[in-house]
Amino acid sequence: MHLRHWSGLKLSRHHFKRLMLDPEFVKILVCPDNRTPVREASLEEISDLNQKIEEGSLQNIGGRKINDKLDAGLIREAGDRLYPVRKNIPVMLIEEAIQL
Repeated sequence: MHLRHWSGLKLSRHHFKRLMLDPEFVKILVCPDNRTPVREASLEEISDLNQKIEEGSLQNIGGRKINDKLDAGLIREAGDRLYPVRKNIPVMLIEEAIQL
């Protein structure tokens, strides 16, 4: 089943779940490296990163190649690092972050 997002992007149920991250929960999270606030990544940002994953060109800060597409992500205030969200759980580990 596919849905249409207001931006015109075609979304699967997989993407729809991504939109359910509780905004109040996101407000209390901070980057574990510099303690700055994070925001939820946009659909376009996740789509761009997933394209790089498909191409095999994306690694995390720990140097590990990322093979699994992202459900969602949290970007720290500076906009230079994304923490992945897997199965609706933010992975707030520095070595799992993706440099943007």
